[in-house]
Amino acid sequence: MEEVPGAFGTSASLSLRLGQTVFSSASLCFMCLDVGFYSFTSFSFLVTVMGLAIPWSITLFLVDAYSVFIQCLPIQRRLIMIIVFGDMVMSYISLAAACSAASVTDLLHEAGGSRCPATLCGRYQLSAAMAFLSWFLSSASCLFNFWILPSL
Repeated sequence: MEEVPGAFGTSASLSLRLGQTVFSSASLCFMCLDVGFYSFTSFSFLVTVMGLAIPWSITLFLVDAYSVFIQCLPIQRRLIMIIVFGDMVMSYISLAAACSAASVTDLLHEAGGSRCPATLCGRYQLSAAMAFLSWFLSSASCLFNFWILPSL
């Protein structure tokens, strides 16, 4: 099997998972600083998706950490297929949630300050930006693992 940086069981994969966890948590924290986000469906969708992305990323971070530091976890085709499929689903719904939250934030910002004060819109924009960064890392992880799949 060829060694692909960023694939499961490497230190690059460990850093990708750590980044996913950090950016997903930041997105969730920025969105949840205000309780008023429940009145918009796309913001609730972003919170739900980031709430799913955090346990997925933490679980794979722990498995990667075990594989990197203990170095006794064999890489199997079925395991990589599950990780690729899970990363693919998480990256698609993360992108959908980030895009919807960013578009609603932009719409609220353009509508004026009556619906979205400047500090609140700024938090929503930061949350969407963190969700985009989480999506980028998740899709990169999916592509790296998909790349090694034929060699197993």
